[in-house]
Order: sequence, then structure tokens, then C-alpha cells
Amino acid sequence: MDILTLGNELLRQKAETIRPIDATYRKIAEAMIDALHEGKGVGLAGPQVGLMKRIFVVHIDGDQPRVFINPSIIETSQDLVKYEEGCLSIPGLWADVVRPSRIRVQAWNERGRPFTLEAAGILARVILHEYDHLEGVLFIDRIPESKRNRILAKFEKMQQA
Repeated sequence: MDILTLGNELLRQKAETIRPIDATYRKIAEAMIDALHEGKGVGLAGPQVGLMKRIFVVHIDGDQPRVFINPSIIETSQDLVKYEEGCLSIPGLWADVVRPSRIRVQAWNERGRPFTLEAAGILARVILHEYDHLEGVLFIDRIPESKRNRILAKFEKMQQA
């Protein structure tokens, strides 16, 4: 699977609900986890690999890989935390992003089984980051415009090099 980078218009589109969740998506989830590991990331969403479906995978240190299909963020904490984020679709560039410190998410796994997960810290952040991809939102959309413009200029220079 090739990971799309900033400038590809698919990254700005909303992903579609998956129905039904069948064996096809088990294979897609496995391939996405492989691509995530190959890219040395912690999360990867369908739109990042050109799949305009509501699926993402997450694998943070100390945890098993997780698959989220048709996720909904059903609760976020009031307390916010700033933390540096990067993205496989904007390689080599990082910025501080403010997000809720805790969330509750409902989704289906790769076998079509529903689950609810309460997540905090880095896991919550990665889930929110990947969920944004399903909505056509990139982490640079969540930072001040002046910082975003500097990142976009750096990215453009890197692409020309």
C-alpha cells in the first residue's frame, strides 16, 4: 500500500461508512497494519492509502495493533493537552497540537464485532488524529495559521529537493 501525501485531494475528502464488514476488511486491515509498520508510524487511516472508507489502524508501543471500523467519538474530556504530532502523509514535519486528554470511542473490529474503548494519553491522541483523517482533516488544520503556513512552505521545499 502506498501512503498518499499532502496535496493529494483524497486526503481532504470524507470517508464512507463500511457496510457490510466482511473478510475483505480483515485483509485490508492486515495490509494497513503492515504499511503502518513499514512507514514507522503509530496510526494509518483508509484515506491515507486511497481507500475512502471509514477504517483506521493504530499500533502504539506497549499495545497490540487495533482496528477501528466506522468509529464514532462518543465522549471527550474537558481537559486538553498539547503534544507534538506528525503524520505519514506529511513526512518529516511535526507541530504541537492541542487535543482532549481522554476519549471514549465506539467502533467495530476487523471481525465485525462492536466495541467501546476508553483511551487516554497517546492512544487517545492517535485515535483522534486518525479519526480526523476520516473527516478529511489533517493535523495542520488544528494549528495556528502562521505555524501551518511555515509547515506548508517547508513541505513544499522538501518536495522540490
